[in-house]
Amino acid sequence: MKGEGRLFAVMTVFFAVTGLIYGFWAQEPAGTVILAVAFLMSGLIALFWFVQYRRTGGGRPQDRGDAEIAEAVGPVGFFPARSGYPVLTAAGLTVLALGLVFARWLVVVGAVVLALAVSGFIFQYGDDDG
Repeated sequence: MKGEGRLFAVMTVFFAVTGLIYGFWAQEPAGTVILAVAFLMSGLIALFWFVQYRRTGGGRPQDRGDAEIAEAVGPVGFFPARSGYPVLTAAGLTVLALGLVFARWLVVVGAVVLALAVSGFIFQYGDDDG
């Protein structure tokens, strides 16, 4: 997790430097905003990986230079089964975006579908009965 955090931290610095140079040189707002969003997104992912590293106390054997291959034996993690919620989320977001262009009632429909899809994403593994 530390390696991934460093990778995204380097990306964050790259987007920050590139965005500042582009913003001052080009004086064009669209590209500057895109680079700022890329900076924020890569910074968020880097922060996530560093928090995960600290939370697990150094976690994985891959993060240590003296680790043996045998230390990585065992379950890797939880991998969810198939889910329809990604498609439903994409459909809701698409309808919402089309509603912004064509009709306000589509915004409401898209927001409802998106809210249902996101809540399904959140609570799909909350029932541990079976």
